Amino acid sequence: MATEPPFVPPGLAITAVDGQYAEVTLSGDVSAVMLRELETLLADLRLQRAQYWVLDMQGVRRIELACAYALLRAVMEHPGTAVVRGARRPVRRTLRHTGLDRAAAIEE
Repeated sequence: MATEPPFVPPGLAITAVDGQYAEVTLSGDVSAVMLRELETLLADLRLQRAQYWVLDMQGVRRIELACAYALLRAVMEHPGTAVVRGARRPVRRTLRHTGLDRAAAIEE
């Protein structure tokens, strides 16, 4: 009998930034409850000034569609390049479902 994996508290942070490069780290269960916090983080001026974004999703266990669409909107509005790193297979599937793979490189 399969059991539901335990809830993992989410985390969102800008973990590195210089004039050209920004890294955003997401972790845990990224749910719609944190959508506003995610959108606020993605609108941060430090990210808007960077030419290259890395979205580190190594610690993300699952992401809800609302948050995946927020990532897509942010990447589409950003004039630079975005790369998703470390996403697990179910997370990559959700990101691809939103079309993020057409706006950003998703590394496996």
